[in-house]
Amino acid sequence: MSEKLFEPVTLGKLALSNRVVMAPMSRNRATAEGLATDLMATYYGQRAGAGLIITEGAQPSAVGQGFGNSPGLHTREQAESWKPVTEAVHAAGGKIVVQLMHAGRIGHPSLYPSGHQSVAPSAVAAAGQAYGPEGPLDYPEPRALTVEEIAEVVKEHADSAELAIEAGFDGVEIHAGNGFLLHQFLAENSNQRTDQYGGSVENRVRFAIEVIEAVSERIGADRVGVRISPSNPYNDIVEGDTHALYEALVAALPPVAFLHILEGGNRDHIAALRAQWTGTIILCPHPENGVPVNAEIATEALETGVACAVAFGSAFLANPDLTERIRTGAALAEADQSKFYGGDHTGYTDYPTLAEAGAA
Repeated sequence: MSEKLFEPVTLGKLALSNRVVMAPMSRNRATAEGLATDLMATYYGQRAGAGLIITEGAQPSAVGQGFGNSPGLHTREQAESWKPVTEAVHAAGGKIVVQLMHAGRIGHPSLYPSGHQSVAPSAVAAAGQAYGPEGPLDYPEPRALTVEEIAEVVKEHADSAELAIEAGFDGVEIHAGNGFLLHQFLAENSNQRTDQYGGSVENRVRFAIEVIEAVSERIGADRVGVRISPSNPYNDIVEGDTHALYEALVAALPPVAFLHILEGGNRDHIAALRAQWTGTIILCPHPENGVPVNAEIATEALETGVACAVAFGSAFLANPDLTERIRTGAALAEADQSKFYGGDHTGYTDYPTLAEAGAA
């Protein structure tokens, strides 16, 4: 059932040994200054059996931060802190790209050292709450970016991507989904601009394309991936005509290494994007019954041709040797949800492999 998952695949400049991808998942174990830690190096190194690891989102600027203890990649010190992470993964034979994620209007100034006001395409607050040590906090109204500031944010992404390569990453993934800044520009409800970045779908995709093109020019399109989440309302997103929106986005993409699609019960739309996009697609499936992605679900996505590789999310948290468990048909451990975000090694690096569990 899982044989196809273990066939090699090439994504741009990335030659993967298998088609199992570790999806990006926020874990909030960085320092308050956004530095990656030795604990993070252990965590990612443990999971290097994946054909590709996509890290949790790293902010490309101080203003791009939306969560406490999220890692950054906008200073030389932060880039240096990531080197043990990339070295650990490469030493174990894996490949790793960093996700660049600008949170935009999602966040709260009390959660990070800069205390900055969030920025967004328009001064429209997201419905919802951030969660701090003292409890839930309503998302505040963001400040609308000026055209000049938009150009600076584009450059910040390119600068961050350059730092990523210096830190040893095999490439970067640009996060254009899940209700964060690039997605906020794509969506009708969060983007109420009347200039060249708002209104028509061609205008609303402009900022995302400028970011993707700038990063591609800086480090090479064959090292760049793009993550999208069509029809996903997460973080108070209303896209409008989703099909027209993503048709325009995909039509304007440079020849990046991969398009990473988070499915949302919209397989017909995913199939249409697959027909339009001739490059590589990583699919993060969303089973209708809500179960975590498993070998059967992943194999079906590969065999139907809708995906070239499949991203596994929560299954990787408690199963550092997930690829081996899939290969052998072994049972999967379940993660402790109370340890997902923040904390120490507990519920992070202390899940045993099959071999370790057998030796205990």
